[in-house]
Amino acid sequence: MRVLGVDPGLTRCGVGVVEGVAGRPLTMLGVGVVRTPADAELGHRLVAVEQGIEQWLDEHRPEFVAVERVFSQRNVRTVMGTAQASAVAMLCAARRGIPVALHTPSEVKAAVTGSGRADKAQVGAMVTRLLRLSAPPKPADAADALALAICHIWRAPAQNRLQQAVALHTATASKGRTA
Repeated sequence: MRVLGVDPGLTRCGVGVVEGVAGRPLTMLGVGVVRTPADAELGHRLVAVEQGIEQWLDEHRPEFVAVERVFSQRNVRTVMGTAQASAVAMLCAARRGIPVALHTPSEVKAAVTGSGRADKAQVGAMVTRLLRLSAPPKPADAADALALAICHIWRAPAQNRLQQAVALHTATASKGRTA
């Protein structure tokens, strides 16, 4: 499974591609940051994020895109920029028919470190260890993008089984009502 992780942001949008399956060693295929100037007009910044993500999709051809779910913060301006960059990432994937999964920051931290309250340094250290890198990816947005991809690879099999079980239960229940 090849996953593009996206840590959305307008100034720095972390991107990272990881390949592998749960229970096996994972491989980092690429990591980086799509940057936009803070003083540029919002529309131009969103286009720059789109172009950057499109380049990553073209180059790495992921099967899934994992995006950090935007959560409420005290700074509404930051939340809005994060949500807008997140929407751009989802749009780019949807345009290509690539499934998108949203993961909360605490889900990602728990998957990668074992604690939903881990700090950025702990996430970076575990990403480095899990992907057998010589140093943590910089900036933290890049490490977070890899953590999102790792989280999705590890969680997707269980989520798929759960979705199949719910679908089977729903189908069985509706057949019972029509009989």
